[in-house]
Formats: sequence, C-alpha cells, structure tokens
Amino acid sequence: MSLKLSQNAAICSENMLTSEKHILFVLNEKAENSHAFTDILNNKLKRSHGKFKDLNKSPVSCELPNGNMGSFVILGETLSMFQKHTLLRKAVKPLLDEKPEALAICVFGSDVEREANACAAYYVMTVNSAELPSRKGSKSKQDSKSKPLKAISIYGHKADHDYGDVNARVVGNTWCRSLTMLPPNELTPTIYREKVKKLAKEHGWGWEEFDMPALKKMGAGAFYAVGQGSEPMDAAIVHLTYKPKKTSKHIALVGKGICFDTGGHNLKPAKYMQGMHEDMNGSAVALGVLLAATMQQLPVKLDCWLAIAQNHIGPLAYKQNDVVTALNGMTIEIVHTDAEGRMVLADTLTLASRQKPDVILDYATLTGSMAVAVTDRMSGVIANCPELACKAMEAGAAAGERIVAFPYEEDMDSDLDSDIADIKQCTLEGGGDHMHATRFMGKFIENEVAWCHADLSSTNRKGGLGAVQSDVNGFGVGFGLEMVKRLITN
Repeated sequence: MSLKLSQNAAICSENMLTSEKHILFVLNEKAENSHAFTDILNNKLKRSHGKFKDLNKSPVSCELPNGNMGSFVILGETLSMFQKHTLLRKAVKPLLDEKPEALAICVFGSDVEREANACAAYYVMTVNSAELPSRKGSKSKQDSKSKPLKAISIYGHKADHDYGDVNARVVGNTWCRSLTMLPPNELTPTIYREKVKKLAKEHGWGWEEFDMPALKKMGAGAFYAVGQGSEPMDAAIVHLTYKPKKTSKHIALVGKGICFDTGGHNLKPAKYMQGMHEDMNGSAVALGVLLAATMQQLPVKLDCWLAIAQNHIGPLAYKQNDVVTALNGMTIEIVHTDAEGRMVLADTLTLASRQKPDVILDYATLTGSMAVAVTDRMSGVIANCPELACKAMEAGAAAGERIVAFPYEEDMDSDLDSDIADIKQCTLEGGGDHMHATRFMGKFIENEVAWCHADLSSTNRKGGLGAVQSDVNGFGVGFGLEMVKRLITN
C-alpha cells in the first residue's frame, strides 16, 4: 500500500479542514465543546438522545458543511488496546464505506494521548483500506468507479517518523488475510509453495523445501501420513530464513498450512467442511510476522517453517489404527484422521528445534475445543515454560489481539498412552483437546527449546474483530510481531 502522508502538529480548527471530505475525530473525555464542529455533534447527540460521554462506547458520524462527513469517537485512558481498536474500527467504517481517496485524522488531548491515538487510528484506517481478494464478477456502478485510498492527513500530532513500522504490520496482516481468503482451487500446496518462493526471492530470504520424497527419505512419517492422501502429492515443509547482519536472538516461527481439510477418512460433515480452505491460516500468520519483521529490519534471526499440505480422502490416505513413525523416531497410533494438524506440525517442530533457536513460536488453527473454551473473540496459547505464556498475553494486550493462556500439565500425557505405539495422536472423547494436542506436539521438540503454541480460534469472526473489519482478520500477525520484539529486548 502506497499512501501519501501529511502531518500537522497543530490541533485542527474548522478552517483547517475545509478541504477534507472524510474526517475522523479522536477525542478524549475532556474535549467536550472544545473541538471542531462542536455544534454539529451536539445537535446530533441531542436528536438521538445521546451524550458526549457515550462516544467512548458508540462512535457517531455526522454530516459536516459542504457535504463532508465526520466521525467522532472518544478513546478513554482506561481502555485496552483491543477496546480502542474496536471503537476506531466502528468509527472508521462509515467513512471507508464511501470509498474515499483521502482521509483525515484529528486527535485531541495530552501530548501522550495524541501520539498514541494517532498511531492507533492510522493503523485501523490503513489495515481496513487494504485491497483483498474478491472474485465477484458484477460490481455496482459505485464500486466500479471507486479508487483506493491514496492519502491520509493527521492533525494534532506530528511524529518524527512516517509510520513505517505500522505500515509493515499492515502489509503482514494483509498478506495473511489475502492468502487465507483465497479459494482452495487457487491455493493448492503447489501454488502456495510457488508464492512463497517468489516472496522469498523478493525479500532476500533463505529458502529450502522438503518435498514428499525428501520427507519420506528423512523418515518424517507423521507429516508424510497426511500428505500421502492427496493427488498430486505436492505437500512440503518450506523453510525460510531472515538473517540480518546484526542479530540479538534466534527465533523460529512455525505455521500449520493445511490448504484444505476434508477430515480424511473421518470425513467432516458439510457444515464443518465449509471454510476449511482457511485451515492454512497459521502458516499465513507465520509468513505475515516474517514479512513485517523483515520490513521493520528487526535485529533477529528468524527461521520460518511452513507445513504445507492438504488433508484428503483417497486410496493412500492414512486411517484410524495406522501406526506411523515420526522424524524423531517416535511411533504414533492414529486415532482420528481429522487431527492432521498436530501430525504435520510434529515433524515440522522437530526440524525447527534441531536448529536450536532460543524460542519456537507456532501458529495453527488447530482445535475446535479452543474455540469452545475462548470463543472466536480471542485465541489461546500454551507454552512449555510459564514465562513465555505470560509474555504472550502481554504481547497480545499491547497489539490489541486478546490472548488467553492455558496450562501445560504433564499428567495429561496419560490420556495419550497407547497399547501399540509410543503415543496416541489424540483421544476420541475430545474434552481438553487443545491441551492434549499441545502435550502431543511437545514430544517432538528436541534440545529443550522454549516453545509457545498459539491455537488460533479467532481468525474468522463475522463482522470483524478488534481493528479489522473483514471476517478473516489476520489475528496473530500483530501479536506475533509484538512477541518477537519483546523476545529480542528481554
């Protein structure tokens, strides 16, 4: 996204805004009757039986002189970043619905408030202005004439930067959403691998692939069991590396990339197979974090491991009661073929841990039980050390993406005891499957590497979530990027 940005440190007046057609007013609780277009806002509030303080719960849009539009919102000091992003999303929506070429942000309050709110508003505006995939053949006359957002003006704060770090996060989030939204016939493992290879070349990343023949030769039987059900057998583990000259830490990003999940022999019913092209979202999050970190030139070595496959049904597909041998030599009793995510991640985590990074962060749309536990409004993490879980919740809060931590308790291993193999893949009871899955995957991490698993239950929420208006929201890119930054500095 290429935007022209102008910044003005002066608090805006009505005369300064005569050329602005779409304006977001970000107020504080003390700005009543001391901001531009006070009379127009007060008249609107009076007509709708509202009060100024209500703007910290429900933004209000008004027609301004000369046919312009303003949207007014209060961001109170006690609000969390998630709450601020949510209010800004609601405030920005009526402005963006008119498909403007230019937007203005007017911030009020103390210097600290104006700086923080200008950054938050800029992020919400730009992330919701990004172009996303659409395959609609007939567009309305208005849509056919609409043009992308070209300019943003900020009044009330002038930063000593051009919001490059925010733009990087937006690019990472947009890539994540765009990949996740693509229909499954447009993002097969073959196509996905080609896209990743091209992106690696553009950004100078190291790139290597472990395709199905290579994985079979290596003995990566957990991944291979899932990939062998597809025709063609185009699954692969893709390894990308970002390594600047100066690095302070070595972090591995791992992502589940199931391009379509039928459930395999344990076939999903139609209701639950709908949307399963989005089961590769974890890999898209990992890729989005890598891309944003590269654009921000973070001083960290990042290894990114993408487990790209499909879970299909066919003559060669793995089945219940099979026993397969993983890359680390452990034998796995297959209990349910729809628990394929932990299978492809098992061997991928082994490969990642053999590089001996300081930390592994993995992202996956892994279990339905996590969605039951925390709904689609937030996501859960489980870590093999408490400090990482705490850091993840802090990173999520700072990024405006809510994270809940769950325990990683050894006594749950008894549920995965197998009579015929080293470990069961899962149980058929299903209760606590998000914790069972994590205990399972932890068995495949070598060298005692610190590890945090994110089970992304909030990647798709009707009507948007937090800062993002689209149902597919890119949750995890902001949290993951913030997590990487905190790991670098601590």
